[in-house]
Amino acid sequence: MPTKQKKEEILDELREEFKNAKVVVMANYRGQTVASMTRLRKRLREKGCDLKVAKNTLTLKVAREIGVEGLEPYLEGPTVIAFSGEDLVAPAKIFAEFVKETKTFEIKGGVLGGRAIGLKEVRDLAELPPREVLLAKVLGGMQTPMYGFATVLQGTLRSFAYALEALRKQRAGETA
Repeated sequence: MPTKQKKEEILDELREEFKNAKVVVMANYRGQTVASMTRLRKRLREKGCDLKVAKNTLTLKVAREIGVEGLEPYLEGPTVIAFSGEDLVAPAKIFAEFVKETKTFEIKGGVLGGRAIGLKEVRDLAELPPREVLLAKVLGGMQTPMYGFATVLQGTLRSFAYALEALRKQRAGETA
């Protein structure tokens, strides 16, 4: 049984993780081997994410302190928590891949934007394309109107040039 001081240290650590995280994903890790959990930690670390195992009561206490409500259904049984302060989709994608590999790992829910999200929302996050693809789509969407505008201007200028050429030929025919 952890001492009061040890519990405070755990609470402080969890508070810090929750405050710094843009997204938090929770899962049931029952049935996982040490080797599989090590692989999971490594994958998450490569994407800049942290993985913690904490008592559900402590996690719930910290979540309530920072204003996140509705996590109670996701904090039953053994829970592992992935925190990401940079990439919003990395923990969800990694957890989803891990579910397919192990068949026993089970995503429960998470926190996004300071509110609790369920399994469906975590799966939706996991299915989002990578950041680079999303940025390319946004830039493509921004360029399309500019290409259209340039084409319209080009057509107008071409028509003006044809009209000037016709006028020049007409005047050249009059003087000849």
